[in-house]
Amino acid sequence: MVEDSPEVLFYEPGSRMVAIAFGPIFCVIALIIELFTGPVVHWFGLAMFAVILTGLVYVQVIAARRHASVQLTTTTLRQGTEEVPLREIAEVFPESDDAAYEEDMEPWETARALGELSGVPRRRHGIGLRLTTGGLVRAWAKDDEALREALNQVMGAEKESANDE
Repeated sequence: MVEDSPEVLFYEPGSRMVAIAFGPIFCVIALIIELFTGPVVHWFGLAMFAVILTGLVYVQVIAARRHASVQLTTTTLRQGTEEVPLREIAEVFPESDDAAYEEDMEPWETARALGELSGVPRRRHGIGLRLTTGGLVRAWAKDDEALREALNQVMGAEKESANDE
């Protein structure tokens, strides 16, 4: 018997596999420039650089896909390797004021970030959540507005279904 997996409402992969191709592309461009401009072409050096860059970027992409990806389904919010069941989320806080001074920060802005990382990953923005246990945490995403909207929609639908029962 095959179980239906929950519908994915929001997804960010953390990094894209296409980034792996950038190193070899730059090496090919350097090779073309050397072919047209220089008396010496560094075949071995450029090939070795392409392989090294590919390997290093591959490791970074795999790590980002594991630790900086976001997935919201109808049942869970996954931030990196940490999953939070939606039934444990009591409230999604509104967007914070980026121009506010440190003294004026909302309490959730200093709360623990979801996932196993020490904070919100770079180039991502925090979203405050109150858990049913009363604790505050920060969810995060590059497109924080879309994640906040999806969270509010699914939380609203969950509250409606709880009221119907």
